[in-house]
Amino acid sequence: MQNDFSFNPTQAKVQGLSVQVGELFAKLYSDGSASATDVDNALEAYKSLRRLLPREFGMGRHVGAQAAHKATQGQS
Repeated sequence: MQNDFSFNPTQAKVQGLSVQVGELFAKLYSDGSASATDVDNALEAYKSLRRLLPREFGMGRHVGAQAAHKATQGQS
């Protein structure tokens, strides 16, 4: 399985959305005024999107995991 998503535009869109939701989660998590419910909902949305992607061969992680994880940490 290639990690560049060049063969499956649907997976590419899901990856992009998961990165965006990961960024939203990071922002809400670091924002002291965000409700715990909003933070939890963003995290659950992120996890649901990630589960839509196939796993990397032999690694157990979903493809694009490194970029998505960085987004949840507020990193670009």
